[in-house]
Amino acid sequence: MAIKVDALAPNFKAKTTQGDIDFYEWSGDSWVIFFTHPADFTPVCTTELGTAARLKPEFDKRNVKSLGLSIDSLEDHALWVKDIEETQRVTMNFPVIADDEREISILYGMLHPFEMSNMAVRSVFVIDPNKRVRLSFTYPLSIGRNFTEILRVIDALQLSDRCQVSTPADWVQGEDVVINTNISEDEIPALFPKGYKKLNDYLRLTPQPD
Repeated sequence: MAIKVDALAPNFKAKTTQGDIDFYEWSGDSWVIFFTHPADFTPVCTTELGTAARLKPEFDKRNVKSLGLSIDSLEDHALWVKDIEETQRVTMNFPVIADDEREISILYGMLHPFEMSNMAVRSVFVIDPNKRVRLSFTYPLSIGRNFTEILRVIDALQLSDRCQVSTPADWVQGEDVVINTNISEDEIPALFPKGYKKLNDYLRLTPQPD
């Protein structure tokens, strides 16, 4: 069973390329991007792990930790990390779980349902400091993930938590946002002193508050 949005992310203990972890203890008060890979020594995954390592300063700004997973062993991971660092010209700066028993893949509903049922699908979970899954999506095995979109979604989630707003289609940092519908017209001036534009009774836009 796949983990649903807003569900509590299951805790687990795991062996990783940076030592043993208890997920809840390791994540602490940080957000987490938890992303899975079908297998070691696969080309698309190699580029994804390299991209995540390269973007660590951006994740750090947002109080986000990266955590990878592949269904192979720690021994294979160690060799794969060398390939990633050489081909992607990065230093691997976050842990990758060795899930060779598939326990965590099963726990999070990440095993491929069809012809490659022994492999983890290319899933992404964004988990907040309260250990709630705030976003999940799955890419096909042949398509690399868009880390610019992952950063955009984290920005949107964190903004909505702080400011009682939602983000419209294709929103990026600095653009107008939507005032939540549970906020009355009388409350708007105090909450959104930059002003707002009313398109209709339920669609009200305001400059990004922070």
